[in-house]
Amino acid sequence: MEDKSYRARMVAELMVKNLASSRQFWIDLCGFEVVYQREEEGFVFLDRDGAQFMLEEVRGDDGWITAPLEAPLGRGVNFEIKVKSVDAPHKRLVDAGWPLYRQMQERWYRSDNIEIGVRQFLVQDPDGYLLRFSEWIGDRPL
Repeated sequence: MEDKSYRARMVAELMVKNLASSRQFWIDLCGFEVVYQREEEGFVFLDRDGAQFMLEEVRGDDGWITAPLEAPLGRGVNFEIKVKSVDAPHKRLVDAGWPLYRQMQERWYRSDNIEIGVRQFLVQDPDGYLLRFSEWIGDRPL
């Protein structure tokens, strides 16, 4: 990320059980960069080309926790992360033996009078949050 002062207007903050494991997944395998961190609080702010997440380790004070945290976390949501190419994160995850939730696929989604084409795959992070890496491949008429 070139401008470390940029903040998206909406940033998901995810509670995680083990920040070290999460950092390895998000940074080493998925290609996110640390914008800033508060190690003493178990917190890190991540960015990958404008896709931003905050990860906060559960440390017992219940902070933002509104119900018991049971795996997999984030049930009912997937985070679409638009990337220029899905190939690099896909290769790192596959080479690391990380299981994919949904294999690489080409999909076309209707948007009014066109279809938007993407190459995508889905993967769960160590806590079960579902990430969908998506690369735009073009538009076509319906």
